[in-house]
Amino acid sequence: MVTLGIDSGTQSTKAILFDLKRSHVIGTGSAPHRLLPHRYPAVKEQNPRDWIRALRTAVHQALASAPVGTARRVAGMAVSGQQHGFVPLDRNDQVIRPAKLWCDTSTANEAEGIIQKNGGLPRLIQKTGNGLPAGFTASKILWLKKHEPRNYARLASVLLPHDYLNFWLTGEKTMEYGDASGTGFFDVRRRKWSEPVLRSIDSNLISFLPRLISPGGSAGDLSISSAKVLGLPSGIPVGPGGGDNMMGAIGTGNVRPGVVTLSLGTSGTIYAYSDRPIIDSRGEVAAFCDSTGGWLPLVCTMNVTVATEAMGKALQLSHDQWSRLAARVPAGSNGLKFIPYLQGERTPNLPHATASYQGLNLGNFTAGHIARATLEGITQGLGYGLQRLRSLGIRPQEIRLTGGGSKNPLWRQILADIFQVRVIKVASDEGAALGAALQAAWVVTGGGRKNLQTITNHHIRVDRKSLCRPAT
Repeated sequence: MVTLGIDSGTQSTKAILFDLKRSHVIGTGSAPHRLLPHRYPAVKEQNPRDWIRALRTAVHQALASAPVGTARRVAGMAVSGQQHGFVPLDRNDQVIRPAKLWCDTSTANEAEGIIQKNGGLPRLIQKTGNGLPAGFTASKILWLKKHEPRNYARLASVLLPHDYLNFWLTGEKTMEYGDASGTGFFDVRRRKWSEPVLRSIDSNLISFLPRLISPGGSAGDLSISSAKVLGLPSGIPVGPGGGDNMMGAIGTGNVRPGVVTLSLGTSGTIYAYSDRPIIDSRGEVAAFCDSTGGWLPLVCTMNVTVATEAMGKALQLSHDQWSRLAARVPAGSNGLKFIPYLQGERTPNLPHATASYQGLNLGNFTAGHIARATLEGITQGLGYGLQRLRSLGIRPQEIRLTGGGSKNPLWRQILADIFQVRVIKVASDEGAALGAALQAAWVVTGGGRKNLQTITNHHIRVDRKSLCRPAT
């Protein structure tokens, strides 16, 4: 049996074809999609039709790279998507305007307004289990209502990015618990919409929301029209999919206590499995549901590879060049420190913060020191989040790395030293896409939590050579 996993991220869409009999990826594809240009740095938007175009291209590439006849062997598929984005549809199911993304902080005032209208942060956390950073979907909806009333008057459906792709694939509007957890108006304890929060935005908002579906279920069957476009069999089940972090948890085997996943992508996310809701009274740890039937306490920082890429560009050095220079610099970068808030920050919640290098002197004003300080500053920010998880009872025994940054051996050792726990890279570079492919297998084989654990135990591999232990 072959399943198809899709990961629609911030910068690109990736597709993998996974052969469950061989426990091996047999086809891959990817296609970029860009942020729309905007004169205000806080605004981060994309056109959802670009996601469809990228999905089509990535699937075609994956099929072309797979053995002949693979398409007819595909038994199911699922989609992972960037969380929190807001896709507004009108009554004809047409996209009203570009989607605001998770990293759009232009809605910070609206987020604060929702918090205050619900009695302050402690009262909001009582209602939903979560705080409300600017990146969550709720503030984007209120922003549309306040700033683009004509567009808001056309609003008939609210979807998240992966929900929109599922809608294109199946014709069904659905949302699963994990991704719904990041909207800001979902009660994670009860796995249902928080009507008081919805009413604080709009008394009619609940009527715009899609049907909620549970893990192990189905978002629908692949439609004839989309199957024809993709070159796949029509009628195959499309799993519920989920946010990229929920799918990344499955794709790294993070479906039991003790395993913690760290995704080093554009943003950085640290998350763990829990069999109970983990509610942070400060609202810094997101009390998400996962895509297995449990919960996924999660911390997100907004400046990870976006910071290393910006630093490399400023220094005019390739990744390998600045990594080699950084490796020659001792831990602590001889007093140079980096505050990594290039696009504000979510944990701690500082949407208007800016970045800086501190402690520069003639002895550490080198490319190597700047490169190492950048890695250390990013990691200290992630370490703050990990400490918040620990304070709420999460006990990491092993941190599994995924995402582009996980390939850097120096960074892996810095992570182990600062976190004081062993870290290891998962063998697959595409944790979220693999998680989607394995979720599809779970759906095809009938669901059931024990079945999912059996699937992940059998198919998830770690790269033993990448293991790093704390040096001190």
